[in-house]
Amino acid sequence: MILPKIREVDALLQSDLSIRERIREIHPELAFWSMNGETPLNFPKKTAEGLAERTRLLVSQGVHETVAGDRPPRGAAADDLLDALAALVVARHIAAGRGRPFPDPPGRDSHGLPIAIWTYRPAPESNQDIVMSARPVSRPMIEEAAGRIAGHARVTPVMRLGTGAFGSAADVSLKLECLQHAGSFKTRGAFNNLLSLPVPAAGVSAASGGNHGAAVAYAAMKRGVKATIFVPEISPAAKIEAIKRFGAEVVVGGAQYDDAQAACDRFVTDTGALKIHPFAALETIAGQGTLGREWDSQEPDLDTVLVAVGGGGLISGIASWFAGSKVRVVGVEPEGSRALQAALDANGPVEVKVASVAADSLGARNVGQLVYDVTKDSVDHVALVPDAAITEAQAVLWRDFRLAVEPGGAAALGALLCGAYKPAKGERLGVLVCGANVDLAKLAAIVG
Repeated sequence: MILPKIREVDALLQSDLSIRERIREIHPELAFWSMNGETPLNFPKKTAEGLAERTRLLVSQGVHETVAGDRPPRGAAADDLLDALAALVVARHIAAGRGRPFPDPPGRDSHGLPIAIWTYRPAPESNQDIVMSARPVSRPMIEEAAGRIAGHARVTPVMRLGTGAFGSAADVSLKLECLQHAGSFKTRGAFNNLLSLPVPAAGVSAASGGNHGAAVAYAAMKRGVKATIFVPEISPAAKIEAIKRFGAEVVVGGAQYDDAQAACDRFVTDTGALKIHPFAALETIAGQGTLGREWDSQEPDLDTVLVAVGGGGLISGIASWFAGSKVRVVGVEPEGSRALQAALDANGPVEVKVASVAADSLGARNVGQLVYDVTKDSVDHVALVPDAAITEAQAVLWRDFRLAVEPGGAAALGALLCGAYKPAKGERLGVLVCGANVDLAKLAAIVG
């Protein structure tokens, strides 16, 4: 239990530079990490008060007994383990706040994994520091999330269509996440956040083009928590109505998603509400990763999965689950909204312009450092699809299967229909249908 939690500390600190400074402000008795990956940990002098506070934090999270009964790895001081785990507890309290990426990415070890940005201070009898490395999001983290959200998120079905479906040479199946609570996969990440992090009296807040907001509103309603959701002006009426139906307060926060995000940040700063990020947070990504875990259990013989990409939280979670397996994870983005493709081309996240029929759900301008770090080595490639292919996929899903799917939810199938992704003969191809919050009038116009 210790090592996964230490890796979680590492991943949290890599994902959000502000966490380190905020830990320093809130709990100065805890240990702090070097920012450049070269200087070992500089632990403050241990005090009885500091040890008592660390112990209190750990006991409240049910991990102290594990530490006390476990042998520290490779000579690391037990007190240093307390520091790492206590910092994890505090970091989880504030991980949903505003953050910015590290100025320089961490180095890589011989296995291609990111080297931790901190090392243990060696115990007195040890002559070497212990350097930890880990993927930002791991299977154990996703397994924990799956246990956490069990009974809260639906197990969604797979529709097996067989060889030759949609005129392809592949053995095709559809993963119908469009049947999830609140109409999209976002419910998984929303519940994982609410069940992982303490919720203040001000409740929770999120910025969303619609699906994330609806998911957070739904999860908050089920947990009896107040939710304030900031939406951009481009949000479809159907999605705004879904958010309101689940009891959340809806605030229009500007013309585009980034404007709503800025308004949400101001609200969180002013009120102390817990911010639930739609993609750039470990709890969110691990929650979305439960979809990959579930899919894998339903179809263990898959060769490739097609996954739509907006901000990248979904594909980050799915790719984290399938990392190291034979399954290829292929992203699908609209031609006019290609934040992940642009990041992969530029070797880092960059701002992009957004113009697509699917912009309300796949319209992120920047995937951010965490998503980039997760996907750059675990996503096979990105297929770009025109809007015409997306709307064609919507029409096919309605005409052939009576599935009412939003543009972003149909994008992955669009890649197969238009040839942006060409499967090999006999390839076992899973296509994710991930969202159903569609404007029915617009869908009616598409299907004719």
